[in-house]
Formats: sequence, structure tokens, C-alpha cells
Amino acid sequence: MAGSGSEDRLVAGIDLATAAARVAVADGRGRVIARAEAPLAPPQRPDPRTSEQDARSWWPAVAGALREALAAVAADDVAAVAVSATSGTVVLVDARGEPVGPALLYDDGRAPAPQRWDRLLAGPGASSAAHAWHASDLIVARLTGAAPPTDWSHALKTGYDPGAGRWSTGGRAADLRPEVHAPASPAGRVCASAAADTSLPEGCDVRLGMTDACAAQIAAGADRPGRFVTVLGTTLAVKGASHERLDEPASGIYSHRHPDGWWLPGGASNVGGGSLVAHGDGGDLAELDRQAAARGPAEAVCYPLPRPGERFPFRCAGAEELWMGRPADPVEAHRAVLEGVAFVERLGYERLAALGAPASPPIRTAGRGGRSEVWSSIRATVLNVPVARATTADTAFGACVLAAAGTLHPSLADAGDAMVAPPGAPLEPVPEERDAMEASYRRFVAALEERGWLPWAA
Repeated sequence: MAGSGSEDRLVAGIDLATAAARVAVADGRGRVIARAEAPLAPPQRPDPRTSEQDARSWWPAVAGALREALAAVAADDVAAVAVSATSGTVVLVDARGEPVGPALLYDDGRAPAPQRWDRLLAGPGASSAAHAWHASDLIVARLTGAAPPTDWSHALKTGYDPGAGRWSTGGRAADLRPEVHAPASPAGRVCASAAADTSLPEGCDVRLGMTDACAAQIAAGADRPGRFVTVLGTTLAVKGASHERLDEPASGIYSHRHPDGWWLPGGASNVGGGSLVAHGDGGDLAELDRQAAARGPAEAVCYPLPRPGERFPFRCAGAEELWMGRPADPVEAHRAVLEGVAFVERLGYERLAALGAPASPPIRTAGRGGRSEVWSSIRATVLNVPVARATTADTAFGACVLAAAGTLHPSLADAGDAMVAPPGAPLEPVPEERDAMEASYRRFVAALEERGWLPWAA
């Protein structure tokens, strides 16, 4: 339990991603003192709709990464561990907790996430299935030596309604699904065999985690109403916190539930860093950034969708890339793509505000794209609010914060206050570029409305 001297004790966070298992070890002040990772079996994608992975590779990778990370610290000081995994990845296991077949990954397109267990149950070997688990559940089971509860974050996309507090879907897997508890609540204690495999101390707390995106959001400090973070990786994701639950399928907005009672609304677009890759020629992005900053706002306006279909801040399977005007050269084209992603980001924040979840400045930013000061400056100007890079925004550290809730600190909010550093110095909007950027944004929105892609404008 939390108490005097608890900030000197340690917690471990596990991020079970698609390519690797990653571990971070942090103290109660949020100082990360060890990290390690181990590769997972490569996903099997024999066709565009199929995405599977050998779930038997998960525990050896997690155990190996834990041993490596804990070799660098006083392992007996670890008070708790929590697990975060990819949202929507599911597996069937037998009574011993062994996978009876491959896991379906988050991007498997053969069935919606709530029906993925049912699809597995129709396959070979399913007759021996005793449990239908998320990826995180399998790791928690190995840690505790028992069939665990799951958390309502990992369960959201597989049919659990955190508002009603029950599974909203039935299906063939109904009797095989775990009980659902709040993230950061106790899941059990590390058993003797797991202690031998991992170097974790036997008997230390195992706490339920959240999905990878939610754990990264917690790590970025976007965990209180009004706080939001934009994650700019291959795609653009907006995550934040609000007092009320927001779910608007037409906008691609949905909400996880924070264990302290708030809601975590957000959505993910198909634009982002992938837009730069799709429009680049392999040139030096840093140099293009420098020239784009010197050039100033583009005259051409772009909706830089790298492939057909959009999911946030509007859902439209027929959406496609748009250009309004022709860029004069590669530098203007690069600048127009940077601005176009920022326009999508602004449209998302405007929709969230219209639904009752305005963002309080500064907007936190994370991901590889968030490291670009040029892009962050453009985004600040488009949003007309300061943009500040989150100091820590990785999933494994977010799992550390979840592990500390109720062990080193009284609640998840208290753990966030103690462990998550404030964002860095904000980048302010560029006043002399505001008018041009505002005019381009209006052209951008008008083009989307003209095509009927914005449902609330109909």
C-alpha cells in the first residue's frame, strides 16, 4: 500500500506490442531506471484481411525483457507490475492457459473485434478452449498463475460497455470471457514460477493495465478533464479526458473509462507521418522541414490521405486525397502536407469541443512527428494554441504509472501527479502566419463539406 518511503520503491510496466515486448522499471517519482525489450514472433499476414501471431511467443519475450531490465536494479524493491497490450488482440487458451491456436491481431479484418473470439471458436482446436482472453490477460495469467480478470480498457473493443458495467455482446465466447474490473485494480500476486522466470519478487502486486494507446495517454499526462495529447506517428491520434462520455460513430470518436471516474474520448485518423512517406521521394525530411519553415504557408491546400478511407474526425470509406491548387515545388508540397495533417487535427479538436470536451492549452504532443519543431509550430498556428512536447509518452512507462496506482500512490490520479513530468516548453502560434493558415483551413473544410464527408455539416 502507499505510504512513507513508497516513492523509493519500484514498479515495472510491460508493453506487449506487435513486434516486441517492452519493459520499463520506474520509481515512485517517475524516474525510469531500466528498460529492456525482446522480439515477438512476426505477424502472419498471408492476405490483406488476415493478421495472426503465435501467442506462444508472448510470455518468453515478456519474461526475458523483465529479467534483463531487473538485472540492472534491486529487483526485490519492485512493489507492483502492470501489463498493457494492443487493443483488440485476442486469443483462445485451454484450461492450463496455453494458446489453442494463433492470436488474432488488432488489424485482422475477417471479423469485427467483438466477434473475433467467435471466429477463433469456429476454427481447428477450438474444442479445447477454456478461456477467451485478450493479449494482456495471458500475460497476467502467467504472472499470477491463475485465470485473471480483465480490465474494462482492453475489453472495450471486444464488447464490454464500461458505462453499463457489462458485456454488451453475447456470442459463442460469452461463457469463456473473463470478469471485468477497473484498470489499476488488483489482479493477484506474482507466483513462484513467474518469479523464477522473470526475476520479479514472489508475492509482488499484479495490477490491471489499459490498452497501449490509453497507457501512452496516461504517460503523457492527458489524464484529467481538459488535457489532451496528439500522437503523431504513422497516423494521427487525438486522446484526452472529459467529465462526460463521448461516443459519436460518424466522427470516429469513442471513449474509454478512466478508473477515477472520468472518460477518455478520442479518435485516430489515417493521415499522419504516413502522409509524408506517401508524398516523399526519400529526401531529407529535416532539410525539407527547414526549407518549409523558411518558405512560410503554402498556397496549395492538401488533405493528405495516404490511402482511401478515413475514420476520424469523420468516417468515410470513400474519402480520398484532395489537392486545392498545385504546389510549385517539393518544398511547397511538403509544407502543404504538414499543414493538411494539422487541419485534420484541428477539425478533430473542434468536433470534440462541439460534443462537450474542449482541450485546455497547451496541447501535448508525442510520437515521431511530435519531435519536429517545424511541424509543431505549424500545428500551433493552425490550432491557435501552444503545442508542447510530452516529456514521457511511451506505453511501458504508462504501465508503470498504472502499477503504482494503489501501491506506491493512493490512486491513478495521484500516481500521475507524482510520476508524470509536465510537458516541455510550448511552441507558440506564429502571428504573421495566422491569417494565411486560417484561410487555407477554411478552404480545406469547404472542400470536405462540398463532398458530403462531414456528417454534422449535412
